[in-house]
Amino acid sequence: MGEGLSEIDPNSFSNPEQCIVTDIHINVEVDFSRKILKGYVDLSVERKNPKADLVLDTRDLNVINVRNKNTLSKMAFTLGEPVENFGRKLEIKLPKRISKKYNIRIDYETAPHSTALQWLEPCQTAGKKHPYLFSQCEPIHARSMLPCQDTPGVKTTYTASITAPYELTVLMSAVRDGEEIDDDPLMKKYKFIQKVPIPSYLIAIVVGALESRELGPRSHIWSEKEYVDKAAEEFSETEKMLSIAEKLLGEYVWEVYDLLLLPPSFPVGGMENPCLTFLTPTLLAGDKSLVDVVAHEIAHSWTGNLVTNRNFEHFWLKEGFTNFIENKIIGSMHGEPARHFRALEGWKELEYAIETLGDQNPLTKLVPDLKGVDPDDAFSSVPYEKGHTLLYYLETLLGGPDVFDEFLKAYIDEYKYQSIDTDTWKNYLYKYFSEKEDILKKIDWNAWLYSPGMPPVKPEYDCSLAQKCVDLCNRWINAGENDLEQFSIKDIAEFSSPQCREFLSLLLQQEPLSVKKMEKLTDAYNLRENHNSEIRFRWIRLGLKSQWKEIIDPALKFVTNIGRMKFVRPIYRDMYEWNETREKAVLNYHEHSKEMMYMTAFALAKDLQISED
Repeated sequence: MGEGLSEIDPNSFSNPEQCIVTDIHINVEVDFSRKILKGYVDLSVERKNPKADLVLDTRDLNVINVRNKNTLSKMAFTLGEPVENFGRKLEIKLPKRISKKYNIRIDYETAPHSTALQWLEPCQTAGKKHPYLFSQCEPIHARSMLPCQDTPGVKTTYTASITAPYELTVLMSAVRDGEEIDDDPLMKKYKFIQKVPIPSYLIAIVVGALESRELGPRSHIWSEKEYVDKAAEEFSETEKMLSIAEKLLGEYVWEVYDLLLLPPSFPVGGMENPCLTFLTPTLLAGDKSLVDVVAHEIAHSWTGNLVTNRNFEHFWLKEGFTNFIENKIIGSMHGEPARHFRALEGWKELEYAIETLGDQNPLTKLVPDLKGVDPDDAFSSVPYEKGHTLLYYLETLLGGPDVFDEFLKAYIDEYKYQSIDTDTWKNYLYKYFSEKEDILKKIDWNAWLYSPGMPPVKPEYDCSLAQKCVDLCNRWINAGENDLEQFSIKDIAEFSSPQCREFLSLLLQQEPLSVKKMEKLTDAYNLRENHNSEIRFRWIRLGLKSQWKEIIDPALKFVTNIGRMKFVRPIYRDMYEWNETREKAVLNYHEHSKEMMYMTAFALAKDLQISED
């Protein structure tokens, strides 16, 4: 473990048990020319130990001054030596006089290479005219955006005043609280307030040429104008999902639930920032078939944002619960078999993750030891799917959905606004189901929580929807090339979008299709015209593995127009493996790498064996 890291959170220097931050005010200017935020942060601090000083997390911050906010007198501070992956400890000396509360102002600047901030050139946006900024603070990147106690064990309210170029719009993970012209007429000041305490990883900012459309009484969709109308149609069921979640989990306390569609270069699927969920434009399928991602982010409003994991060793309390609730929302909207189908998909993802990581890898434990481990390095589908499986298993043991739903609502109500660990959750489970303690005692808790590898039990799921995908896949594998007229659009007429996706995934696991089968598959199921990114991704990969020349142009166009690493890396790798497309892939990378996020371009350079000069 790195020197000075906390015993309570192995990924933070902070000492909230001694001295805790209770409120944050951020006042910064967005400087696109230097790619930095500059200004100050005010921290309201409560001293629990009268001899304790305040310890904060920082990474690559230029700390200029620390002052008493009320008197503006300077305060002594020291920056510790850098610890790999975790940044530097900022220790602020508090006065010796007996006082419980302090207000501290820290003048600072971020670094251009801040790991929390993504600065986009105009060419990386849909509009191509204006620069763009967005943040991603999870898991421990908030410390590179502001000095803070960067642990999910500390939750604070926050306000902000953000100054940015006049022609751009600023949004945050908070409720908008007005705007005004700055002293500089070319700049505008935006104000925000977040009244619900949140962990630092949920502080978020975006600055860009944004427009909005109303989705419902408490929701808007924000994006560049090129996407906003299409996005409004795609996400029109947001209020319906919110209402289902409220019925399941209790009151939505955040006042606003807005969505933000990021530029095409956004490299991931989504992020549950309070009041402003971040989403990838690859969800725009045209038929609402990929909006289940929104159900996941909505669920985080309760599991993660309202009830939070104490540190990232207990990440499953956030993601396992959220997957479980997401599937319940899907079941409510599309039927219980759809919920089971998603659970089966998740089980297969878990198998793949554990096969990839190794079944003895300690990071495949539901509650791993992260001492000295960067939480980014520990990230996988294990906490999502192993956590979901445990909760589904408990639901079946303890009385079914009706009984377990009441437990979920009571659990959220008991621990809202708090950060907890697995023992706290487990103790509450035993307390709530005290009359069923004999059932709970028979569960192999050590195997579920603290052993690597697959769960000790696989629940019984309804396989009816999944079996149809298997049956159709087998028909294609067993069909001779002179027997392809049997296939038509009728085969998938009753398939949902997830079933089509699963069918193509099953084909990808087989030997490559012949070119003749690939052509028939494409024509029979109108795959050229299908703009669902998940389906199109699998169709392109099938074509490349079949070495079907007609797929080359759609493949190049797909990876040029989007930046989501989940899609572009496998397709570029497939193109690199085929002699016919290797040079085209490398040339396409060189032509468009400047439009990609740094993390995407860096990863693809490795995949394509392009050495950095």
